[in-house]
Amino acid sequence: MPDRPFPYGPLASFYFFYFAFVGAFAPYWSLYLRSLGYVAAEIGLLMALPQVMRMLAPAAWGWLADATGRRVEILRLAALAALLSYAGVFFGASFAWMWLVMAAMSFFWSASLPLVEAITLSHLGPHAARYGRIRWWGSLGFILAVVGIGHLLDGAPIFWLLWILLALKLAVAASAVQVPDAPLRRRLEEATPLWRIVRRPEVGALLAACFFMAVAHGPYYVFFSIYLVDVGYTKGQVGWLWALGVICEIGVFFLMPRVASRYSGRAILLVSFGCAVLRFTLVAAFPAVPLLMLLAQSLHAATFGAYHAAAVAAFHRLFQGSHTAKGQALYTSVSFGAGGSLGSLLSGYLWEAAGPGITFTASAAAAALGGLLIAWRFPAER
Repeated sequence: MPDRPFPYGPLASFYFFYFAFVGAFAPYWSLYLRSLGYVAAEIGLLMALPQVMRMLAPAAWGWLADATGRRVEILRLAALAALLSYAGVFFGASFAWMWLVMAAMSFFWSASLPLVEAITLSHLGPHAARYGRIRWWGSLGFILAVVGIGHLLDGAPIFWLLWILLALKLAVAASAVQVPDAPLRRRLEEATPLWRIVRRPEVGALLAACFFMAVAHGPYYVFFSIYLVDVGYTKGQVGWLWALGVICEIGVFFLMPRVASRYSGRAILLVSFGCAVLRFTLVAAFPAVPLLMLLAQSLHAATFGAYHAAAVAAFHRLFQGSHTAKGQALYTSVSFGAGGSLGSLLSGYLWEAAGPGITFTASAAAAALGGLLIAWRFPAER
């Protein structure tokens, strides 16, 4: 770790509760929405809102954070506002009301992770390859939430999910108060205008590839739980399948310093995109074969774990100095935001028009496009 004390506890707590919320929300919120009587297209529209806001909001939050240098204050404000806006789910269930509540919550929620990623990498300094050693706490939070809630919902009404999510939102806000900022490293690169960095061929290729990886995961985050329940899996089994992917992801996070020392970021990204093609092909063709679903979920280690660690490090390398938060915000906006939005929206319409098999086949095709972009224009680090 860097020479100065590394704030391991506060950052670990934030990652843990942030991704525990994701583990409670991503697999099960679509089931709650279906319990309200929404059709697939409406569920797709609502589940796309967090991605839409991740497309629009992080750039604004990141720009404000870099311009003012007050990253921690903005993080705390956004976490509190996300908690308060989420509470609206208890006051209505109409589609219009749910749309407003989810839009407001997502706008503030989308500020948190890019800011924490930038703060964490600033604390790590030249030891960015050790990012996974802190990020794994988020994966642990996700696992405990997704497994525990899956078993709980096998016997409890789906309405209990709302209270669990409220408690996790409160824990995230409390954790944000404890996160300390790190001094920005002023380097020569910060004199380069942001638009010139974005126009570099390798940056454009990386952004486009990350966009397609998020498109590929759109149907997974919206409909994977519904898909498995309809095939015959219990909610507890669905929770364990989600957890398996994140357990494998944790292993990758611990191995990343060793992997990154032996292989380039480009090589790691190429393998990750190839694994995504295989994963979604298996999900499309063999949902009722448990062993193949176990294999598909184990590939999450590459399609998210290795991919995300390599992408975060690449953006940190490409966006230096006063552009650090903007770089992470741009990654979030273009990939999880724009790509995730398109993937979620298309999945709702494809699901009804063509069925689950075609929907997940489209995911595999999107991942293949991303891999081709990395192979074509993204060079290995010099």
